Amino acid sequence: MGVTAEQKTQVVESAIQGVSHIATLPEITLRIIELVEDPTSTVQDLHQVISHDPALCSRILKVVNSAFYGLPGQIGSINRAVVLLGLNAVKNIAIAASLAKLFRGGQLCPAFSAKDLWKHSVATAAGAKSIADIMKLGLPDEAFLGGLIHDLGIMLEMQFDREKLIEVFDKLEIDPTGAPTKNMVEVEDQVFGANHQDFGRAICVKWKFPKPLHNVTGAHHDPLSLPEGGRTLACVVHIADILAAKNTEGFRLDINNLTVDPAVLDELKLTQSQLDTVEQGLPEALEAVESMLAG
Repeated sequence: MGVTAEQKTQVVESAIQGVSHIATLPEITLRIIELVEDPTSTVQDLHQVISHDPALCSRILKVVNSAFYGLPGQIGSINRAVVLLGLNAVKNIAIAASLAKLFRGGQLCPAFSAKDLWKHSVATAAGAKSIADIMKLGLPDEAFLGGLIHDLGIMLEMQFDREKLIEVFDKLEIDPTGAPTKNMVEVEDQVFGANHQDFGRAICVKWKFPKPLHNVTGAHHDPLSLPEGGRTLACVVHIADILAAKNTEGFRLDINNLTVDPAVLDELKLTQSQLDTVEQGLPEALEAVESMLAG
């Protein structure tokens, strides 16, 4: 018997209420998100908020001077850094710094550690940005953030009920190559009464993220199930998720098939040649992102 939508909602709400330390971003990060989403906000408004957090200021300066952005010369002014990066990029840096702390955790069981999930999330972020860039979609910052948060629901599961998550991994029956023999989303539905997509979507709603990011966390395994007009970002992250699982180290137990569905490529109008280019460039893109997020 399947799980009803109402049952899923109850399970997810219990998790969100019961795990306050993952379901809440730091106040300054929430304030930055609020400012960036407000069309009347200015660079000066953002600078005023950031200036109260020296650690975030130094991280922003490090990022603006990193290979990831490849800007000429050394930028020493936080105001100039914000102008050059743009509001969305600054928001992503603040969120990434907050998420990196959430993903600090030991080995839950032989099949899973939060550190491996973070590795995979960073690789997916790098791949998603590369796809957005090569497609000239005009949303590299959103694609990057979507890749970074797509599996956030797994962290909520771990904080909510570690034993149930261990049970999920036990039931996956991982083969000698490290691949799961069962579908993780289906196993999660059996064990938790909901899956990491449901949990991830709920966190995005709580954090007041834009709707396209709800779609990414909530449907990255089946982006074509989303209504037309709301699929683009989820399709980008879906493809990046597979490329990251196929070509980098880190968590990959929620992906059974490492072949990208041609229907998803068609939805994005992404050619095989473009896909190959992104895949070949992933190690270099990942290196730039890891350097940006380090420290």
